[in-house]
Order: sequence, then structure tokens, then C-alpha cells
Amino acid sequence: MSKCFPILGEENGASIYNPEELIDLFLNNTADGICIVDMEGRFIRVNPMYTKIFGYTEEDVLGKKFTEFPNPEIVRDIVKAVWKGESFHNIHTQRFHKNGKVLNIAVSYSPFRNTLGEIIAIIAVYRDLTHSVKIEKELKKTRELYQLIAENTTDLIKVYNKNKEIIYVSPSYEKVLGVPAEEMIGRSILDFIKEDDTKVFRGIFKNLCAGKPQIMQYKLESASGRVIHAEYNITPVYNEKQEIDSFVSVGRNISERIKNDEAIRNLDRLSIIGQLAAGVAHEIRNPLTSLKGFSKLMRSTADDKEKQDYYLSIIMNELERIDVIVNEFMSLAKPQAIQFERVNLFSIIDSTVNILHPQALLHNVEIINHFYNKDVELLCNGNQLKQVFVNFIKNAIEAMPNGGQVYIRVKKLTGNRVQISFQDEGIGIDPDLLRYLGTPFYTTKDKGIGLGLTISNKIIQEHNGTMAVESRPGKGTIVNVELQYI
Repeated sequence: MSKCFPILGEENGASIYNPEELIDLFLNNTADGICIVDMEGRFIRVNPMYTKIFGYTEEDVLGKKFTEFPNPEIVRDIVKAVWKGESFHNIHTQRFHKNGKVLNIAVSYSPFRNTLGEIIAIIAVYRDLTHSVKIEKELKKTRELYQLIAENTTDLIKVYNKNKEIIYVSPSYEKVLGVPAEEMIGRSILDFIKEDDTKVFRGIFKNLCAGKPQIMQYKLESASGRVIHAEYNITPVYNEKQEIDSFVSVGRNISERIKNDEAIRNLDRLSIIGQLAAGVAHEIRNPLTSLKGFSKLMRSTADDKEKQDYYLSIIMNELERIDVIVNEFMSLAKPQAIQFERVNLFSIIDSTVNILHPQALLHNVEIINHFYNKDVELLCNGNQLKQVFVNFIKNAIEAMPNGGQVYIRVKKLTGNRVQISFQDEGIGIDPDLLRYLGTPFYTTKDKGIGLGLTISNKIIQEHNGTMAVESRPGKGTIVNVELQYI
């Protein structure tokens, strides 16, 4: 037997419920505010939710006419129509709380009939929408704000799905690429990436699908064929099931920054060249002196073919030595187009050591290679890495004013990584100053411009590598570089 409702008794095995008490239970437990108004417009019943919504107690309203309370004018016409048998459902309107606060209400009006079908009252059902309307307004305001930002920002905002299909682009794309936004939607993102960047993008897209936000730089091609360098922050977007269903990328046109970076790199390269010039001149002067001397000897031994052949071999060796020095110096001085290719790591280091050999001799420094495996190949820009290694070795030489040794070590690591270490026996760096290394224009040298390590670190990052500096005052410094090999 049910204990949920009051029972009057049983008839033919069926429970008989008290209708009035059932109505009371319904009115007291419903989530809507309910009032009943008789045919004279007087309140004859209100439930607890009605008093909660409007703030009036039963004593405030029972026996009084609805016209005694603030209502929209249309309510009078609605009540007259309901008395004639019409019903009105889910009318959105504004009402007032007892304290004067404006409420957003959804209300329905229905005729209340007796068993004979006669209308004896009106029942009104109220639902308080104030909170949900407030949230909706805030959401609308937020959406409008986001739309305002998206439509006016210079950032390149794009959303695409797991099929790489573009589903939204900001108007800024049209300004940058010259392609209307509506013409981009529905197309593959790969249609707008330069072919030489697509392989990199596919690798990044794989990480995005694994839930890892990514930062990447790639080149876009405008409608006019102009190449634009852009840097993007790309983030996965999750649905309500916590599944990745799209990606949002926010990019910036960094073409000017790329130009500025290249100008700064050239400035650093010119600075290095200027500092190496004295050493190169000194190194060339020695073979030139030999050439001059042996040329005079050849003139005086015109009749002695054996001596002339000997002198000639020495002259050729000295000329080859000059040729090596000049070529290595010019490879560093000449601006190079930035492109990656397969290059042997040993050849880069060997070439770098050849460039710095004259300066090392001037400072009584010996450069010692501690590596024997010479089959390590990198996908890199050899001249850029040479510029980086020149920076490190030059710094090591300058850190040893009384001479010493610079050790270069190469060690293979797991995951196809290789570590190149440059260690000196110099004065070291104070721990308080170590953290500032790599900050643009910060230098511990009297004649430095403070860009060497900044540019070196940038180049290493572009090669998907890392750089770390360890140093102890009076013990020397170690620069560790990690790169990917193939």
C-alpha cells in the first residue's frame, strides 16, 4: 500500500485518494509558482513557490484583487479572455518583486472548470527566468565581445576540424592574404601553407590530435603570390564528451620581425668577422712571408731544378693554406639563403676550427677535438650552425687571456639526439650574472654588443635544439648544445 498519498479507503481492491490533499501536495511541491483567481479577480489560493518568487505572503494577497498589484496592462485583457475559455501559454513578461526588483517571468493562464465544465476561476502558472535571462544576456554580451575582437583584431584567428577543413577565419585574413573569409571556409588548411612547410605542419598536427598545444612558424602565400611569415599558437578544442573535435589557431604576421632578426644576425656576423680579421691577417702574413722568401730563392737557384721543385712544393702548400683560411672566412662573411640540407656535423666543426685557428694561435689557445665518430649528419643550415659554433669557441678563447685549452666533445644521446659540448679553462661566470646570458644587448665584454648568445640560441631553437650554459668562477665554462641528427 502506497504511503506517498493520503488514502480514504479501498473500493474493489483499489485505493481511494483524497483529491483535496492531492492538490495540496501538488501545489506545495511543484517548482512553479501557482495562483488561483476567482471570477471576481480575487486571489483564492497561492502556493509556497509563488510567495518565494514574488515575495508576497499569503496574507498579503488572499482575498485581494489582482488589479491591486502591479501588472502589465495586457494582463487585464488576458484575464477577460480566459474567463471566456481561452488559454495562454508561456508568455514572457516582466513582473515586480515585492521589494521592487524586476523579474523576468514565463507565465501561462488557463480556465479552471468544475465537474460540469463551468469556468469557476483562473489558474496562473509562473516560472522565474530572471537568473537564466541574466546568464543569457551575459553570454550574448560575451559572444558579441568575442565577435568584436575577432572582427577587429590584426591577429589571424582560424578554426579547423580534424579533417584539416577550415570552419572559421577572422576578417584579418582577408587584409593579410587578400582572400575573402567566405572563400577560405570549407577548404583545407594545407591550401594556404607553402609546400616546404607542409611536412612540418603534419608533424605538429599529429601532436595536436594527441592533445598537445603547439607553436609553429610557417609561410603563407597571399592571393598576389606574396610570401608572409606567420607564427601561430594552436590549441585543441574539446567537446562536451572531452573529445577533440577542432583546433583554434591564433597567428601573427611576423614578416617584419623575420627581416629584423636577419639584420641582427648579419650585425652579429659582421661583429665576429671584424674581431677575427686581425687573426686571419696574421695567419695569412706568415705564409706570405714564406712565399716571398722562397720566390727569391727560386730566382737565385734558376739552374738547380731539384731545389726549385722543392721550393715550389713549399710555395704551393702555403698557397693552399691561404686558400683554406680565406674560403672559411668568406663562408662566414657571405650572407646565405636560409635553407636546410643534409650536412656532416664533423665538417661544420672542422670548418669552424679552421676559421678560429689564427685567433687561437694569437691568444696561445689550443683547440682539442674529443670525438671520433664522424658519421653524424644533421638536417640543418650549415652556415648558421657555423656562426653559432664560432660564437662559442670565440667566447672560450676570450675567456682565457693567458692561454689554455678549448675542448670540443660530441656524444650521441637517445632519441636520435646529439650533444656538442664546448668547454674552456677560463675565468668562468659569476652565478648572479649567468642568468642574464642570452638577454639581448647584455654582455660581460668591454667591446661586445651582447647579441652573440641571443642569436645563437634563436638559431638552435630553429633547428629544434636546446642550449645550456654551465659555469663556475675560476674553473671555466661549458656550453652544451643538443640537436636532432638523421
